[in-house]
Amino acid sequence: MEVPKESMQGEKASSLSKSMAKGLPVPAGSFPQQPFPTPSPFSISVASTGWSSRPPINLYSLFLRFLAFLFSFVSALSLVILSPKKKDRESSASSFGEYSELMYCFTITMLAFAYSVFQIFKGILEIADKGIIMSDKVSDYTSFIVDQLLVYLLVSSSSVAISAIKTIEASSPLRKASIISVGFSFATFLVITICALFSGYKLCKRIIW
Repeated sequence: MEVPKESMQGEKASSLSKSMAKGLPVPAGSFPQQPFPTPSPFSISVASTGWSSRPPINLYSLFLRFLAFLFSFVSALSLVILSPKKKDRESSASSFGEYSELMYCFTITMLAFAYSVFQIFKGILEIADKGIIMSDKVSDYTSFIVDQLLVYLLVSSSSVAISAIKTIEASSPLRKASIISVGFSFATFLVITICALFSGYKLCKRIIW
C-alpha cells in the first residue's frame, strides 16, 4: 500500500520537532528544503534601471555634453549681451555683426550649442530607457563624424576671431565681449575634443572588438 507523500512529510516534521524538544541531536539534512521564492514580475529592481545598466562611459559623455552646452551658450551670449547695440553705440564702437570673423565664431558656437542640446536629450533618453532616437550603430557613426567636424570648426573659428580681436580698440566693449566669447569657444573645443575621443573609442569597440 502506497503511503501518501504528504503524510510522510508530516510524520518527518513531527519527529524532528519531538527530537528538538527532548534536546536530542538532529542529523544534518533532516530539515525539509523550502524552494526559493520566485520574484514577482512586477517587482522593481534597482539593477534593472537604465542608470545602472548603462556603462560609465555613457555617463561621462553626458556630463561632457552638458559642459559643451554650457560653454557654447556663454560664448554666444557674451557677444550678444556685452557687445554694443546699434542704438547706443558711439562712433568708436562697433557691433560684432560688422566683423565677419566674429560672426563666423558666433555661428559655429551656436551650432555647437544646438548639437550639444541634441546629444543631451538623446543621452538622457537612452540612459533612462525612455526611448531611442536612433540605433546605437548609427549614433556611434554620427557622433564620431559630427564631433570631428565641430572640433575643426571650433578651432578654426577661434583662431580667426583672435585675429579680429587685434584690430578692435582696447577701450571698446566689443573687445572684452570678443575675448570672453573666444575663451569659452576654445573651452567648448577642448570638451568636444574629449567627446570625439570617447566617440572614437565606442566606434572602434564596435568595429574591431
